[in-house]
Amino acid sequence: MQKKFSSDRYDPLSTERDAFSRRNFIKGVIAAGTVAGTAGLMTGCSDDSGSSSPIAGSVERLIKINVNGKERPVDVSPNETLAQTLRNKLNLTGTKLGCDRGSCGACTVMIDGVTQNSCSILTHTVRSANITTVEGVGGGNGELHPVQTAMIEELAPQCGYCTPGQVVSGVALLNRNPNPTREEVRHALAGNLCRCGAYNNYVNAIVKAAGSA
Repeated sequence: MQKKFSSDRYDPLSTERDAFSRRNFIKGVIAAGTVAGTAGLMTGCSDDSGSSSPIAGSVERLIKINVNGKERPVDVSPNETLAQTLRNKLNLTGTKLGCDRGSCGACTVMIDGVTQNSCSILTHTVRSANITTVEGVGGGNGELHPVQTAMIEELAPQCGYCTPGQVVSGVALLNRNPNPTREEVRHALAGNLCRCGAYNNYVNAIVKAAGSA
């Protein structure tokens, strides 16, 4: 007795072709979703009317920020922090990245005279502000600020990684309070962590600088 074979029997070549087609389809869907997701972040693209203005709901990338008294044009992504912009786009590497979580103070800068952790500030939010980094606290011809001079004389830095943030915090303090007490200095530096434990050295330096700042 002969066996009857079904006409829709398993065809390995056909199965492979179907799997290949499904993979291509899925890849196409993912690629289309990626393009759609990033379209809202693009700027300068013309719409159907030929306008070159940013798409509604998007963030303009090419902006200007005022850093150390100079207006600087810079291409900034929507989620870019000020610390990243300063270091990677403007080459102001005095601003250090430590914890990158707003806890250590290594990235301290002044924004309109107030100390801020630049790793926790989006660059797009400070377009109308005046930003001062450690490179901008001294004189226009490279003169050191009295706080910097005092830190050298008091041998305040150890490894030196936290020093730029300590300097900026000290300068900001003396700008608003030229003659602080030691306790006020400690309070002003409370957000600047020193892994070497040289806190007294930094306090001594800022107290010393208070008489000449």
